[in-house]
Amino acid sequence: QVQLVESGGGLVQAGGSLRLSCAASGRTFSIGAMGWFRQAPGKEREFVASHSRTGGSTDYANSVKGRFTISRDNAKNTVYLQMNTLKPEDTAVYYCAAGSRWLGTRADQYDYWGQGTQVTASS
Repeated sequence: QVQLVESGGGLVQAGGSLRLSCAASGRTFSIGAMGWFRQAPGKEREFVASHSRTGGSTDYANSVKGRFTISRDNAKNTVYLQMNTLKPEDTAVYYCAAGSRWLGTRADQYDYWGQGTQVTASS
């Protein structure tokens, strides 16, 4: 099993920045891709960004390209999401995810999930 713990959410004014962290523990050797998803009230969970275990490959949702950056420190089993120029529509609960695939953009490609952290960008 793999456990994921997110941190770094909070309230920020539109245009501001936040950095999320997600630390993995347990059978971390089994992890391939790590990613971030988000879910706003009344909406389905949506892909935000993903990072491969090796090679530094990343993928982003079009809505966050150029504003968000995903990074990963394998020595610390931690993935980060730097969020800049936040917009009110970025407000959601952000979930960290980990799976055995190399990279993934769909929720069903991930096996493990964190508890979520609230991000609110006020206008």
